Amino acid sequence: STLENYASNSFNRVGVYELFRQMMAMSRKLQYRILAEKGKAEKIPFRKVSSLPMQKAKVVFQGVEGAYSFTAMHSFFGESIENYNVETWRDAMEAIKNGDADYAVLPIENSTAGIVADIYDLLVEYHHSIVGEQIIQVDHALMGLKNATLEDIKTVYSHPQALSQCRKFLEQHPEWKAEEYLNTAKKVKEDGDLTQAAIASPYAAQCFGLQILKPHVFSSRQNSTRFIIVSKEEIYQEEAGKISVCFEIPHESGSLYNTLSHFIYNDLNMTKIESRPIEG
Repeated sequence: STLENYASNSFNRVGVYELFRQMMAMSRKLQYRILAEKGKAEKIPFRKVSSLPMQKAKVVFQGVEGAYSFTAMHSFFGESIENYNVETWRDAMEAIKNGDADYAVLPIENSTAGIVADIYDLLVEYHHSIVGEQIIQVDHALMGLKNATLEDIKTVYSHPQALSQCRKFLEQHPEWKAEEYLNTAKKVKEDGDLTQAAIASPYAAQCFGLQILKPHVFSSRQNSTRFIIVSKEEIYQEEAGKISVCFEIPHESGSLYNTLSHFIYNDLNMTKIESRPIEG
């Protein structure tokens, strides 16, 4: 305040205030670093592990067998992992909270559709930790029964988003009726109807013993979904190279700016920043 009063105008006053505030902030950061080097830094609750504990682990995923979340789970944990599915993302969070599962596999963002906002909010609500990630490229295939052909098909079932993504392909077959359905591959298998086909991931065909009638009906290297592996245990792998953090800051000028300065000071590159509303 004293130094501000020496300034000749309001612009200079703001400049002087900002300069000395940054100097003091840099001093505090240096003090934090010295304390850390001397082993006096505040202990973080997270425990470093060489690899995620997998023995007798159980994984929960939202959705159905053959869906992309199912594919992400097997890509990350391998096909022999004990697993089960639930209807909602909240159910998955509850499962690891209650100890019914050790890990949950959840989608957090799509390269074209953006973030899955509900997952962000659930992570804050449940205080679970992200311990890994798996990126799955979107690659839809048309599949039917083992002895079916393209000429047999009359109805195509798929998730609404997949039908939208495959619109150009479906327009080439106006004789087909497109129907929205969630567990598409399972329906085709259980109904045993040669005239039915499903659009799903190639993994779904493998899971339900279907044949792929037409691969890559929608495939894009630019369209992928990032899944996170969530645990209630506060652990991180020693080779981890990404930090996800959620924090609340005062609703006043400069609060975000000052917070982001810590990323710069510690030479961290930010890949994403999202703002979520605070209730009330």
